[in-house]
Amino acid sequence: MWHPLAPDLTNFSNDELMTKYNELNTRWIQANRAGSMSVLGQMSLLLETYKQEIAKRHTKMLEEASNRNPSFKNIIDIK
Repeated sequence: MWHPLAPDLTNFSNDELMTKYNELNTRWIQANRAGSMSVLGQMSLLLETYKQEIAKRHTKMLEEASNRNPSFKNIIDIK
């Protein structure tokens, strides 16, 4: 689920996205300690939005790596 007031995350670089996610996570922990339940709900939704964007980018990177190297087909070979 996407937070309706979230910024356009596609404009952020991977590093910026992770930095903002970590900052928001730190603020969520602080709000949790303070017991701000109404704030926690909105922050959780925003955190989920960031997580989904990060997961989408990781999936895209995995597909690109798979396309570049034909021997890499989503298989992890542990010997």
